[in-house]
Amino acid sequence: MNNLDLRPLSVGEILDRTFTLYRNYFILFIGISAIPHVFVLAVSLAQTFTLYPSGVPMPGTSRSPVPQFPSGQGMALYFGLAFLAVIVSFATLLLSQGATVTAVSELYLGRTITIKESFQRVLGDLGTLFGVLVLNGLAVLAGLLFLIIPGIFVMCRLLVSVPAALLEQRNSVDALSRSWELTKDSAGRAFLIVILYFSLSMAAAALFAFPFEMLMILEKNNPAMIVVFLGLTQVGAFVANVLVTPVMTIASSILYYDLRVRKEAFDLQVMMAPLAGPVTGGVPRALT
Repeated sequence: MNNLDLRPLSVGEILDRTFTLYRNYFILFIGISAIPHVFVLAVSLAQTFTLYPSGVPMPGTSRSPVPQFPSGQGMALYFGLAFLAVIVSFATLLLSQGATVTAVSELYLGRTITIKESFQRVLGDLGTLFGVLVLNGLAVLAGLLFLIIPGIFVMCRLLVSVPAALLEQRNSVDALSRSWELTKDSAGRAFLIVILYFSLSMAAAALFAFPFEMLMILEKNNPAMIVVFLGLTQVGAFVANVLVTPVMTIASSILYYDLRVRKEAFDLQVMMAPLAGPVTGGVPRALT
């Protein structure tokens, strides 16, 4: 992709660039998405096999096939894994989003980057990302409490808060404010990206996870197979998440650049800024 090909884009062009970038650097983005998600999958499977063995009847017995909570140490292990799952899932969100934004910025502006470099560059910004995602989530949740639509509007207006935080080195509050400023009069364009993401997520879940859920229902009287199909459902959900998650982050990063081109003549800033050495005026860190 030409690093000087920065111009106002339609929503269709943003999505086209998103899938072009994803396709051309598929291994890079899949690696960034898959590596942290592997730990989520491992914890989820550990939870499943901690909970379900107590519901599996022994041959020749009539014990209920309904899974039961383990007792004593088993229960402590289960809830410990549940707490670990929350931590690992949030850490995965931070790493995958941050590393993907970093990779998109480098590639979109004509540079190269590896999976390892993408993770390394975002490590120092995990605290800021944590704040951005927590504040973002709370803002969207507050909006959802007012009959759903305000929450969707807030989600769209804050869609580029992560790129703003990472690429302009802003703190959490400033990043949300910056996103709100950039997406003014562009919430509809952001909404189309959000709709695409959720559509792809549902389609991927239907393709990779739903068949095993159906088999689990069909085998409801066979506890051993319930465990197997539940595990396969989690593996399918892992595949779906790994494949779809980069789309949203890539698209929001490209939207960020598009909004800056439209509102701040960012394309001219890039062409005038020396490609080596420091630059000023809010140009993303990827150019320095």
